Amino acid sequence: MNDSLIYSDLAGLFEKWAGEPVINTEPLPAHGSDRRYFRLSGQSRRAIGAFNPDRKENMAFIEFSRHFKGCSLPVPEIYSVDLDRNIYIEQDLGDETLFSFLSRVRTDHHFPEQVLQIYRKVLLELPRFQLEASRDLDFSVCYPRARFDRQSMMWDLNYFKYYFLKLAKISFDEQALEDDFGTLVNYLLSTEMDYFLYRDFQSRNIMIVDGQPYFIDYQGGRRGALQYDLASLLYDAKADIPQPVRDLLLNEYSTLLQEKYNIPAGQFKQYYFGYVFIRLMQALGAYGFRGFYERKSHFLKSVPFAIQNLEWLLNNVTLPVAMPALEKAWLGIVRSSFLRQLGDVHLNMNVRIQSFSYKRGIPLDDKGHGGGFVFDCRFLPNPGRLDEFKNLTGNDQPVIEFLQKEAGVGHFLEQVQSMMRGVVSNYQARNFTDLMIAFGCTGGQHRSVYCANQLAGFFEKLPNVSVQLRHREQEMK
Repeated sequence: MNDSLIYSDLAGLFEKWAGEPVINTEPLPAHGSDRRYFRLSGQSRRAIGAFNPDRKENMAFIEFSRHFKGCSLPVPEIYSVDLDRNIYIEQDLGDETLFSFLSRVRTDHHFPEQVLQIYRKVLLELPRFQLEASRDLDFSVCYPRARFDRQSMMWDLNYFKYYFLKLAKISFDEQALEDDFGTLVNYLLSTEMDYFLYRDFQSRNIMIVDGQPYFIDYQGGRRGALQYDLASLLYDAKADIPQPVRDLLLNEYSTLLQEKYNIPAGQFKQYYFGYVFIRLMQALGAYGFRGFYERKSHFLKSVPFAIQNLEWLLNNVTLPVAMPALEKAWLGIVRSSFLRQLGDVHLNMNVRIQSFSYKRGIPLDDKGHGGGFVFDCRFLPNPGRLDEFKNLTGNDQPVIEFLQKEAGVGHFLEQVQSMMRGVVSNYQARNFTDLMIAFGCTGGQHRSVYCANQLAGFFEKLPNVSVQLRHREQEMK
């Protein structure tokens, strides 16, 4: 339908509701769907007019909106509907989304306290949708399916396979990948699935009105697991929530479920990261379809952020099911320079530095790209040979002063730092976000510890770099 007909139909519906004609019509940005939105203004009233050619989707949104409003949930009021013309008008909640608010007040990778407080308000409302409003919700209007069941999950996984993996040229064994999809789905289906699943619970679908969150775009809702919506919100790609904030909000939400709704926090967390993975794959499929297939390049700007999330998951999460083909595909995504450089994006870089003893072997970079740097400190003067230093480590001031006086140690660290400047510059230009560096010596207590500490201090002064430091042998005592 062309714009003039949509304008005419919406203007007529607005006038019947408002009792006054439309004097201004403002098209609103369309995102990833065929829905069209317009801000309609009269002399004294205004509303959002919506056109969506999908009648069943309209019915789901309208029924859910009316039900949620009846439950006193903060959703837009539906003013008037004409399903025969695929249009409706609803409350105008303004233009500020949670994402735009975050983008406006955020500086660099800092996550402001005022944003954290909004996220906390959001998470207080989420279980009201999932548990309270779901008790007498008419799930028969759900579209396209009434449950996030095996079929729904396989649709998402194949969306990821055909519109992301194939179009991004990530190689995979199709049968082995299908087998792993089945393994993942079986695992996810083993948790409780009888709640309202919002489906697209992310920062662009949360409006901020006078400092309070309002919720939109839940027309894809259906029965499902609690974990999916929290995964959608906290791993929303371009929102780029720092991992410590994600951990904090996960703990607060799971505690709320336990204290108010008698759902054990451990039970919720047991399946949480499995749903993070499937939501991330669904999002990548959407970015691939809109970006690679439909050639809407702005969708591809989210890909590097999604890869950063995937890399963190691979580094830190182990699911209790084996999926070798799927994990190989994930690693192919993480290691792709092409995918990391889509869009004008500059990601934060994580540098993992550790000390170790050669007696226990060189540490493997099984969490990153399978590479990194290992520096041998055994040629440096060894304070561990001196009795006064034997029971000390490179963390102790007497050992630090001893090594600082050795010219060879300082020269060695200058060379390492010079090399790392070039590496960091190269990695940041390519949006690679993970680098491992290890220092080894005979016992892993003195020289390697000192050098690791010194390099960590060097990296901490660089912009857009975070450092993780560990001393392996001291941890193993």
